[in-house]
Amino acid sequence: MNFEDTLKHFGIQLKRKNLKTLQINVGKLCNQACIHCHVDAGPKRTEMMSTKTVDRILVLLANTPSIDLVDFTGGAPELHPAFRYMILRVRALGRRVMDRCNLTVLQVKGQEDLAKFFRDHCVEVVASLPCYSRENVDKQRGRGVFDTSIDALQKLNALGFGVEGSGLSLTLVYNPGGAFLPPPQEALENQYKKKLWEQFGIVFNHLYTMVNMPIRRWGEYLAHTGQAEGYRELLVNAFNPQTIDTVMCRTLISVGWDGRLYDCDFNQMLEIPVGGRLRTIWDIESFEEFNYGFIATGAHCFGCTAGAGSSCGGSLV
Repeated sequence: MNFEDTLKHFGIQLKRKNLKTLQINVGKLCNQACIHCHVDAGPKRTEMMSTKTVDRILVLLANTPSIDLVDFTGGAPELHPAFRYMILRVRALGRRVMDRCNLTVLQVKGQEDLAKFFRDHCVEVVASLPCYSRENVDKQRGRGVFDTSIDALQKLNALGFGVEGSGLSLTLVYNPGGAFLPPPQEALENQYKKKLWEQFGIVFNHLYTMVNMPIRRWGEYLAHTGQAEGYRELLVNAFNPQTIDTVMCRTLISVGWDGRLYDCDFNQMLEIPVGGRLRTIWDIESFEEFNYGFIATGAHCFGCTAGAGSSCGGSLV
């Protein structure tokens, strides 16, 4: 049974509501090459959003007052030359800014003042830390990544991120280290908070648990290890209709580094255009044109709707 047939079986229609989030993928350049990466980002990728595209997106954002949050992703979005310019412009429009940070980028040459920039402009930091164990993190993301990530978190804490009452948000992200679903988000958050505080004196606000999508690098890994079919069956069998009302595509629009538009970041990586029809930022005058529109789906959508659900904001139910 495919995803559309599953929706029909449960009598569900998947259409967009009012847009609240603009997700911008500024490019695929990254200082890491994680095994679970659905973007296939890495140090050798050259795709990068042009200045012309950046400025057009900002015009469309100004024309779309319903969008409250701009979510920057990549690659490592911080490595884009116009990253800080974009944040300044978005904040000047009165919108919230979220940065999806791999933490190690804070240690990259030229980024030494990045954490202070985040503080000065109230950037909400969503940081990848797939485990509180050095062994598990380094296995998934590369040797030495855990220690570098801990250093970055301590630096963010020192500036107030994740500290109660500071107003500076720090969220961590968990990705499973294998072909299985995440454990319950609340229970895992409590474990993270306990372990990170006891071992490193680190605090944070929330933990997001996310399902690894079987596409790009993670999909290739599953195929190489003979786990692809079993993982797809796991996602299909765990379909939860209660997740549909809050899947991220209901209130989000995704823009690729080249200005093409998508219903979500995962569709972007599979090159499934918004609503199933190719549209770019040059074809519209406001993102509001996509309100209440059709959402293109595929087999990978079982990843967002399995178990407690998964989105860029963690579990859904």
